[in-house]
Amino acid sequence: MHKIYARHSMGKKADRLSIPLIKHCIRTVLLLEGVDIPCEVSVLITHDRGIRTINRDFRGIDEPTDVLSFPMQSFSPPGWDNHGAGLVDPESGLLPLGEIVLSAERLDEQSLGFGHSRAQETAYLTVHSVLHLLGYDHTDEAENKRLMREREKKIMREMRFT
Repeated sequence: MHKIYARHSMGKKADRLSIPLIKHCIRTVLLLEGVDIPCEVSVLITHDRGIRTINRDFRGIDEPTDVLSFPMQSFSPPGWDNHGAGLVDPESGLLPLGEIVLSAERLDEQSLGFGHSRAQETAYLTVHSVLHLLGYDHTDEAENKRLMREREKKIMREMRFT
């Protein structure tokens, strides 16, 4: 149903994140949000230097971050609500949702800092980012932030991460 492209931009195998886990998280979010149209999501896994460049070039912030989301659609929060039917690419038959960029380096630092596993931090950042692709936001309004945090917690529980 959904097409998920994921790739690493760094060479060391030990630094690589689990692509099957990332794909599972994306599919789980789409399922739990009721996204019933086949979607396309791209994921780039990089390091702090790579995400810093992207953050600087696209957001004007010259520092690394853990995850970036680049939605290709503009959904109104909270999330999906079946808004995408008219936005399907006629050639692919897929709704292009956007791109996710993860810093494996930052993710590892955060998992150590929070005292949980690399898998849990990978899952959380992926869930967080997909919710952004679906229109959720946590920066503007307290109610939007509350809605996004609730969805993150519920989805993480569904995937057996606490």
